[in-house]
Amino acid sequence: MSPKVAVILSGCGVYDGSEIHESSAVFVHLSRAGAQNVFFAPNIDQMHVVDHIKGQPTEEKRNVLTESARIARGNITDLKDLKVRDYDALIIPGGFGVAKNLSSWAVEGKDCTVLPAVEEIIKGFHAAKKPIGLCCISPVLAAKILPGCEVTVGCDTECEKWPHAGTANVIKQLGCEHVNKQVNEVHVDAKNKLVTTSAFMGNSPIHEIYDGIGEMVQSVLKLI
Repeated sequence: MSPKVAVILSGCGVYDGSEIHESSAVFVHLSRAGAQNVFFAPNIDQMHVVDHIKGQPTEEKRNVLTESARIARGNITDLKDLKVRDYDALIIPGGFGVAKNLSSWAVEGKDCTVLPAVEEIIKGFHAAKKPIGLCCISPVLAAKILPGCEVTVGCDTECEKWPHAGTANVIKQLGCEHVNKQVNEVHVDAKNKLVTTSAFMGNSPIHEIYDGIGEMVQSVLKLI
């Protein structure tokens, strides 16, 4: 039987939800590999709604599950119904929704809390020794939840190509190992069955980001 992968979304749009291109890349690469995927999202309000032209919060209220359904083409399930036993692997695309809706990383950094349902699911897959794939900012969830794990969010030295290198250093403060990787590469923490790639944490051409996510998906599937 083809592997069955749970994909957790956090809204729709880079500044307040899931990064759409990353989510789509996960969807396409899973499909190409012959894997089944099921989209999930928490049925909660977004932290806020951002005007993606102005880059500024608005007075709107939006629901994470409803917005995530835009990416999933309406085929999405409430996160509370995700049962670890029913899936072979877990993948969480990036986007600020990870740091705003799935956790409070955006405002509290290493002192953040993770949405209880998300924490329970990540710990559940980890305890069951089922692989977890994370890209862009979502590796911070593992760094917070799985002490001593190894992840990458790209490079730990800030430069024009890596403007978010500070995140790598915060991950180190949490007692985890950060491994520098290029955007088209992944890091595999074999002990924890954790696969991470940097995606939009760096300034790279979108086709390289797409390829890196493909490597992440393939590496996750190999660990099943």
